[in-house]
Amino acid sequence: MPTVTLPAATIEYRESGTNDSAFPPVVFVHGALVDSRLWDAVAALLADQGFRCVQPTLPLGSHTVPVNDRGILTPSGVAGLLHDFLTALDLDDVTLVGNDTGGGLCQFLIDAHPERIGRLVLTNCDAFEKFPPFPFNAVFALMRSRLSVTALMKTMTPTAIRHSPVGFGLLSKNLDPTVTASWLEPTRTDRRIAGDFAALARGIGRTDLTDVAPRLHRFTKPVTVVWGLDDRCFTPELGRRLAALFPDSTMIEVPDASTFVPLDNPAAVSEAITQTAGARA
Repeated sequence: MPTVTLPAATIEYRESGTNDSAFPPVVFVHGALVDSRLWDAVAALLADQGFRCVQPTLPLGSHTVPVNDRGILTPSGVAGLLHDFLTALDLDDVTLVGNDTGGGLCQFLIDAHPERIGRLVLTNCDAFEKFPPFPFNAVFALMRSRLSVTALMKTMTPTAIRHSPVGFGLLSKNLDPTVTASWLEPTRTDRRIAGDFAALARGIGRTDLTDVAPRLHRFTKPVTVVWGLDDRCFTPELGRRLAALFPDSTMIEVPDASTFVPLDNPAAVSEAITQTAGARA
């Protein structure tokens, strides 16, 4: 797997499609305790249409290379890391696609470093005061030390617990037990990754998106909000509030999908990206 080595962290990433695509590059941003595989089905559909797709695994708990500087593990810090990643790969006019915590990071990124972003696609994600939403705000509050992260991850070994409402159960109707186990493996088995995630949880605990939200109207490029309607964490009303912040936004509602819309309905996400990026190639 290729990597980008930055001063604060080494970012592994996966790439599909073609480098000489007629379309702008698509960069996918996952959330906490998952990795870039969240986007595999969406990226495959887009690559078949000729898009260049880049899927970084950010240091959000399912990464396997410990960071060099835990001071970067705040929402704004990881957004800055993402900007450095785009710069290192010389990606410009990017179609930025975010989900869950990753959608929150996208908001921090376009607030601080909008220059490489050509358009934004947000699926169900953190917004306003929902960072993270109930019940995960309580779960994150329990994981602010390395020991507590390791202990909690060990309780998630059985699939029934891992796919319960305190695990991934509220987030998707299409969970693969092998994949979800591998997402939690780094924090369960590597004390360095557990320490990274504890630092991230502390950083998230000191932050929300209410300060960023009033400035998002400054991002005047196209924004598409693709929202699963069956989400009990990030409700459809939250998605509508988020879409209303942007001057050039489109809201697409996806029935029978929850937080992980890329898993529940990858075709809907792929089509939204195609409409947003393909029409403006």
